[in-house]
Amino acid sequence: MSERTATVASAIGLHARPASLFSQAAARAGVVVTITSESGRSVNAASILGVLSLGVEHGSTVTLSAEGEGADAALDTLVELLSTDLDAR
Repeated sequence: MSERTATVASAIGLHARPASLFSQAAARAGVVVTITSESGRSVNAASILGVLSLGVEHGSTVTLSAEGEGADAALDTLVELLSTDLDAR
């Protein structure tokens, strides 16, 4: 299993537009990606409702994990996305 840690750069955290962009990218990843908040709660990263329910704030650290062929590349892409202020896009 591959795993990456990322700090959420979006000014409003993973809410509304940033959560939507992140979930859409996770759904296109080709592997099932799990996002885990600092509190230890995990959800499917492709689920917008799941991601919103985590209540991830700006500056919070999350852990992404995935398994299978292409997992490393998918996680690298998602970490880069989370490290960007998605509110500015």
